[in-house]
Parts: sequence; C-alpha cells; structure tokens
Amino acid sequence: MTEGTTTAAAESGDTLTRLEQEGEIAADYLEGLLDIADLDGDIDMDVEADRASVSIVSESARDLQKLVGRDGEVLEALQELTRLAVHRETGDRSRLMLDIGGFRAKKREELTALGAKAADEVKSSGEPLKLDPMTPFERKVVHDAVAAAGLRSESEGEEPQRFVVVLPA
Repeated sequence: MTEGTTTAAAESGDTLTRLEQEGEIAADYLEGLLDIADLDGDIDMDVEADRASVSIVSESARDLQKLVGRDGEVLEALQELTRLAVHRETGDRSRLMLDIGGFRAKKREELTALGAKAADEVKSSGEPLKLDPMTPFERKVVHDAVAAAGLRSESEGEEPQRFVVVLPA
C-alpha cells in the first residue's frame, strides 16, 4: 500500500467514526426528547451518503405523527435542534438527517418520482419546467432524480420560495 492509499483509508475510517459519533449523540438527545414527551419509539442509526442518519420508529405511527407535524415542519425543526445538540458536543457542523416514522423515506420516493416525471416532460417538450417551492432536502432529491434521468436542473428563487427548474438537454 502506498502512503496516499493509507492516508485515504485512515481519513475514511476517521470520517466513519465521526459520523457514528454524531449518530450516538443524536440518538441520546432524541431518546431524552422522547422521554420528556412520553412517546414510545426506537432509534435506528446509520451512515448514508457521507452523513449520519437517525430514524425514530414505532409500532404506533400515530404517536410519532406529532413529531412530524404538518408537511414535516416539526420534523425539520427537530432535525435542526438535533444538529445543534451534535454541534454543541463535537464543535463541528453536522449534516445529520433525521427521519421519523418513515416520513422522509416516503417523501424521498414521492420526490424521486416527481423528478423523473418532470424530466420526462422536459424531454418531450424541450422546454424548461419550473416546479413548486421546496425545502432544501426536497430540492436535493429532485436534483438527483433529474440527473439520473440524464438532464440538468437548477434551484432558483429565495427561501422559502426556492424552487427547482428542470432544463432540457
């Protein structure tokens, strides 16, 4: 093994360890939150796409709906609070993703389908297509789906009215 390969492997291991630590801190924070709210839920941790991923799951999805809120607003707020808790412990900015009751996973599937459908429409018409305003998470999923379909997309506008424009090839 060369020195460069050894260094890259060490950095990869360090990154994984750091992301696992973020997940542990987030899990502790969220378990405390569940206790305070007197809600049942299990915490699953993973590392996906170079970021820590934490999910709260429960057999009673109805209880967890309170933590998701309307259109995921409470989920977004809890994700930011969890990222702040991780930042407080580590001193580093976290890109941690939080899912509650499978809400974000379901949303990802819907947005992937939306991005693929928009790409098909643009391929057929040859005209750019503007989509409705979305959160950063939603835009990222749509951008990835459009790229997978072989087209380009851009984000335009100012938050919270920022939206995706799918461009012809």
